[in-house]
Formats: sequence, structure tokens, C-alpha cells
Amino acid sequence: MVRGKLLELRALDYAMAARVAGMKESGIIGRHLLPNFAGYLIVNVSLDIPGMILAETALSFLGLGLRSLAVSWGVPLQGAQKIRSVAAFPWLIIPALFVVVAVLAFNFVGDGLRDAADPYK
Repeated sequence: MVRGKLLELRALDYAMAARVAGMKESGIIGRHLLPNFAGYLIVNVSLDIPGMILAETALSFLGLGLRSLAVSWGVPLQGAQKIRSVAAFPWLIIPALFVVVAVLAFNFVGDGLRDAADPYK
């Protein structure tokens, strides 16, 4: 995705104008392409991190990821797989709240950074 987006930006008019003006490729990349690429990169990273958190938590919850004694939000959630244990011990759901808060925080911060980095809004 990164390569495709940079190739797309390289074909735009301002990059062509800089190339015609005699600017070196490294200068075009550093001065024109990377600043315009920053918003796209921020959005992708801010959406990928919550996806990784959810994937790792889900795999650990199902017993396919990290095992006990490892640091993961999915490991303590393994005890919440049975309704009876959740009814008897409702605090077993607390790690799920932390997962939700972390995922929402990454999404909101990434959205704010994207809006700040986007010069057209």
C-alpha cells in the first residue's frame, strides 16, 4: 500500500513540475511526497494498531494465542468464556473494557492526527 500510494503521488502535477524544474528525486520525495503521504500513513497505522490488539486478544481468548503467565488482555478473558463464571464473578469482564478503551483511544487519536495532518480540511 505504501509503495502504491507513493507511486500515485509521484504522478501528480506538482511532482512532475518539480522534476521538470530540475529537482533531484530525493528532494522531490523529501519535500513534496512525504509531507503529502504523512496523513495516509497516520491513518493506516492508527487503524492497524487496534486491529492487531483485537486480533491478539481474540486469539488469546480462544486459546490460540498467548498462554497463561503471558501479558495479554485475552489471557484473563479466557475465564470469561462461560456464562456461569461471568455470572458468579462479573469482574472477569474488566479486561474487555480495557480492550474497548484502548481500541477507541487509538482510533480517536488517529482520527485527530489525520485531521491535523490533512491540509485540505
